[in-house]
Amino acid sequence: MTNLDWQFDAPFTDNWAIQDAHIDHYNHVNNVAYLTQLESLAWAHTNALGLRFEDYQALDSAMVIHRHELDYILPCHQGDELACSTWITACDGRLHLTRKFQFICLRRRKTVFKAKTEFVCARLSSGAPRRMPREFKDVYCGAVTGQ
Repeated sequence: MTNLDWQFDAPFTDNWAIQDAHIDHYNHVNNVAYLTQLESLAWAHTNALGLRFEDYQALDSAMVIHRHELDYILPCHQGDELACSTWITACDGRLHLTRKFQFICLRRRKTVFKAKTEFVCARLSSGAPRRMPREFKDVYCGAVTGQ
């Protein structure tokens, strides 16, 4: 992923090969496919940082989506390969966490999609908001980059 124009340094990155199943009736990548990729990338990054869903369960805590901002910049098509990156750009250590995403088409070497997702910490058992457990603070706040 070198020589790509990332919006921040040190991205967590994974590639996404666009398949027929990702294509909608307009013959480009479906909006839902982008959301699925956001979730997959966020979980892969969380796992790479050392937190697993089993940790969420043991702590009765989760980072749940409060808000998405999605910017579809250029359409992508079957056969395209996207370099998909994410960064944690804010963590207040109490309730809120922000992730940003950027997808670059490797063929065109252009940004095709950007997103921002705001999360809040909640209890898995009830869905009620709660303060981040120490493990979340240490991992997520320690990973903040960019702005």
